[in-house]
Amino acid sequence: MDFLDRLEATNSLEGIQALVTGLRDTLGIEHAIYHVVGDTGREYGALTYDQGWVEHYIRNRYYRIDPVVKAAFAATGPVDWRNLDWSGAPARRLIGEAVEGGIGKQGHSVPIRGAHGQFALFSVTSYDSEDRWTRFGQENLRGLVLAAHFIHQRAHELQGASGALPDIALAPRERDVLTHLSLGRSRGEAAEKLGISEHTLRAYLDSARIKLGAMNSIHAIAVAVSRGLVIP
Repeated sequence: MDFLDRLEATNSLEGIQALVTGLRDTLGIEHAIYHVVGDTGREYGALTYDQGWVEHYIRNRYYRIDPVVKAAFAATGPVDWRNLDWSGAPARRLIGEAVEGGIGKQGHSVPIRGAHGQFALFSVTSYDSEDRWTRFGQENLRGLVLAAHFIHQRAHELQGASGALPDIALAPRERDVLTHLSLGRSRGEAAEKLGISEHTLRAYLDSARIKLGAMNSIHAIAVAVSRGLVIP
């Protein structure tokens, strides 16, 4: 069964996560990442990044200065990270930490747009040399663009593309926890600010994550912010 057959047979968002991980392994690259902001504002991600890197990225608000994000929003086709402007100090810091943090030094990102402002991004990363990465793009980029759109289509179907999302009632403490984490504070710092233990904070975070239908804490923060449940 090939990738598209397995994707079509997938009946859960967790299944898409497994397929994205499998695609990374098949291609022999460092990471594969799919992230979407849905029609209703709900976000979903399937990615192979280490959770520590994701938290570091959010904590430092790198999404505000990330050349990949900026370029992808303006692009109509695949974005080769080598063609981006990394000359600014914040961008140099980001790519330097990415290289040292296990993310990779090369990348391709495929922007995907849907109705009502929907936007998704599929990226692959590697530590390949310039020549090998050029060859990788020549051999695989066309297929990756197709895979990106098929992943997006299936995730869209599984999320329930039509109809409004149900209302979510977060408890005050759940909102407080997500708000502090969305500001880039660590769990320890958030717990100290709230005057609770980290164990108690994790309990509130897990409860909020389940209510939001999120796969992890970063996903929970993204969903809560996009739906206006917390304001960073």
